[in-house]
Amino acid sequence: MVEIRPLVDCRNHLGENPLWDIAEERLYWIDSTACEIWSCRADGSEVQTRYVPDYIGSMALRCGGGAVLALASGFHLYDFTRQKTDLIANPLADLPDYRFNDGKVDRAGRFFAGAMGYDFHRPDVATQRSPGDQGPLFRLDPDLSVHRIDDGMICFNAPCWSPDNRTFYYGDSEHRTIWASDYDMATGNVTNRRTFISDHGFAGTVDGATVDSEGFIWNAKVLGGQIIRYAPDGSIDRIINMPVRNVTSVMFGGPQLDILFVTSMAKPLRGVPTTQSDAGAVFAIHGLGVQGLPETRFAG
Repeated sequence: MVEIRPLVDCRNHLGENPLWDIAEERLYWIDSTACEIWSCRADGSEVQTRYVPDYIGSMALRCGGGAVLALASGFHLYDFTRQKTDLIANPLADLPDYRFNDGKVDRAGRFFAGAMGYDFHRPDVATQRSPGDQGPLFRLDPDLSVHRIDDGMICFNAPCWSPDNRTFYYGDSEHRTIWASDYDMATGNVTNRRTFISDHGFAGTVDGATVDSEGFIWNAKVLGGQIIRYAPDGSIDRIINMPVRNVTSVMFGGPQLDILFVTSMAKPLRGVPTTQSDAGAVFAIHGLGVQGLPETRFAG
């Protein structure tokens, strides 16, 4: 039987980027606009909060310790003990209306992060620019070199890879779409981007996503209060109704990788305030009968 439990009543303004680390057996997540990194055990105990100096779009743990961050001010390395950042590069310096949003590490240890407009809920933010100046998707390699691999984002979200590493899924909240691209594991490049699913007709829209061991994609529907599991052909396999409207991202974790952790947001979105008491909490969904895949650490 599926059971949804509040895990941590953290009241995050914009909870995002849940990340289960199998080595530490800890769940990490961020509060993007509060500039915080949170973590806890699988049962919600031993909660810790650390601070960063800027809006944080996404993070990943590093093989050598610490983390890599995609902040509004660029890619940074982060020392958990000192709570200090070291700038790697800011590839968005020439795009002042954009900041980094969602990101994830591929199974070769490369970190990918895409951009969002600061005012992404206005469609004209991107359409008033030339196609080359719309929000980009970047790849940060282990040698700390930065590569621009795609464009056209208003609010990048949902990066994840198929179990065989041949397909890279990523989407855009404002386009209400998740795309599938052919993925070259040797180079980290993408080709043949096509529509995987479109959210037109749903109450919510695309936010964070993960892939399970069967190759199905789990996607949080912000504004819709649902988690949807999609089959590899794009058909809907199941829908889970959540107790809060603004769910933001998902990640499998726990000792058996069979708990689906879900972040949410408490701040108003598109001018709509929330009165839901659990808004901004992290949730744990048990009893799904599905396992996730281990997340890779950044190799740089």
